[in-house]
Amino acid sequence: MADQSITGVTDVLIAGGGPVGAMLALGLRRCGASVLQVRSDAAAGERPIALSYGSRLLLEREGAWPAASPTPIGEIHVSQQGGFGRTLIRAADYDLPALGYVAAYSGILAWLSAVDAGRSGVDGKVIDWKPGADQIEVRVEHTAGGETLERARLLVLADGGPVGTAENGRDYGQHALVAEVQTERAHRNIAWERFTRDGPIALLPYQNRYGLVWSIEAAAAQSLLAVPEAEFLLRLGAAFGRRVGPFLAAGPRASFPLSLRHRPAFEPRTIRVGNAAQTLHPVAGQGLNLGLRDAVVLAELIASTHPREIGSHAFLKHYTARRRLDRVAGIRFTDALVRLFSNSSAVLGVVRGAGLVFLDILPPARGFLARRMIFGARALP
Repeated sequence: MADQSITGVTDVLIAGGGPVGAMLALGLRRCGASVLQVRSDAAAGERPIALSYGSRLLLEREGAWPAASPTPIGEIHVSQQGGFGRTLIRAADYDLPALGYVAAYSGILAWLSAVDAGRSGVDGKVIDWKPGADQIEVRVEHTAGGETLERARLLVLADGGPVGTAENGRDYGQHALVAEVQTERAHRNIAWERFTRDGPIALLPYQNRYGLVWSIEAAAAQSLLAVPEAEFLLRLGAAFGRRVGPFLAAGPRASFPLSLRHRPAFEPRTIRVGNAAQTLHPVAGQGLNLGLRDAVVLAELIASTHPREIGSHAFLKHYTARRRLDRVAGIRFTDALVRLFSNSSAVLGVVRGAGLVFLDILPPARGFLARRMIFGARALP
């Protein structure tokens, strides 16, 4: 695949060492493209991440799914605080072994690294770039010190890498408070999405406990980080309810701000994938799954493109067209959920309840939603 007619020019330079960048690098090496991955030295997080069953299929195709599967999600229970209506989405209804899986972020990276053990790359960060007619010059600052000027046909900004362009979106005024929590009742592979007037609370089955993602107003999140564990558990129980029994213990707590950010898919010789292209609210767990699909489609397109055309304007337009539906649908879907469910409007409370009842009594509608969450735009007509 790699064209050696331009000495010292890499086909693709990837800025980002997270799962999306690693998935892209693996796919590119498999098709014979030359790759340079610039990886940040930031430590891989341990917090639980939800992978859809569709993402499992993508990882399996690359040989990056572990022999011992992570914690499966067999059922998702969706409800709202202080209102009627609930719906259940079950893997068994769609003849699937699971709707998704919950694994540590570092674990996902480890699966990809084990397959791509011979990968080449540098530890550092991309700090500047200058596109030209046939290539792009990229300035890399190395973790060990010093800078180099690299040349590539295409620069891919992945995993929340440097932005370098205008962005659109909005600040939700919320922080996601994350922790691992223990409850009186075993999780039985059920994930919970509980919408409150302050924001959604997600409980993800993870090993013998739950991974908590509590979206709440920023000041309230800071307060919850500061209180003793016993008080935190009481507040969490009051907000979530007693469907899982009392909350018994909580691990270390952390929080990060929530916003919607989406940027132009490309500029000359540059493509954005994953969080560098779109940063979503964690409701419904779409962010990483969308990013993995970005990586897979881009690798497929590069595999079918002559090296001299990689990074050309026609190539960039082709990639954008292929990803437009899935990307726009993911952005609008998560944003609509936040707008509809994270408020105290009595009128919208009735609408929310009616919508949950509608999903519960109409299997085709519920199935459409399930497929959308599992497979992305491939589930859309």
